[in-house]
Amino acid sequence: MNTKLFVEAFVTLLVILDPPGMVPIFLALTGALSARDRNRAGWQAVALAGGVIVVFAAAGQQILHYLGIDLPALQGAGGLLLVLVALELLTGKQDDPNQVATTNVALVPLGTPLLAGPGAIVATMLFVRRSAHPGDYLALALAVGLALVSVWLVLRFSGLVVKILRPSGIEVLTRIAGLLLAAIAVQLIADAVGAFVTAYLHSPH
Repeated sequence: MNTKLFVEAFVTLLVILDPPGMVPIFLALTGALSARDRNRAGWQAVALAGGVIVVFAAAGQQILHYLGIDLPALQGAGGLLLVLVALELLTGKQDDPNQVATTNVALVPLGTPLLAGPGAIVATMLFVRRSAHPGDYLALALAVGLALVSVWLVLRFSGLVVKILRPSGIEVLTRIAGLLLAAIAVQLIADAVGAFVTAYLHSPH
């Protein structure tokens, strides 16, 4: 097994997935749920993220090429989706019990684009390009798996934070998470626009 590739891929994905940074957003989206539903949302989100990352690692280039999509477009779409979620958190719309759906929260925005977002997808695709032997692919698979398990463990025990903060604390955390999520969304859109501008300037006219 390629230990160097394993360490590089694991550290890179761990930084991109940012388990501690996911906690306030995760709690903001699932704070009104029971502990059991919150745990279910956590593992569903991680499972979906793993599935998306694996699919794009195996056939990402082919999928994007077939659909005629550039990576910056995927990045911009993820940013726009996060803007909508951030607005809900900031305005408190998600507090409506009729709107809460565990599976929806787990799939969007937790599973994608927060966990399996453009950063994680692109990083994994680049590591796949560098892999040439079975040992390389094994190292990459273990790195992805361990990074996702790390995220799941952090989300699994985030319920302790709920017990400490109480409902009023969760409400404050929700607003803060909305602001952070809005900043992430703006950064994704800005990076996508920058990539499009750069591509345009370097393309033959």
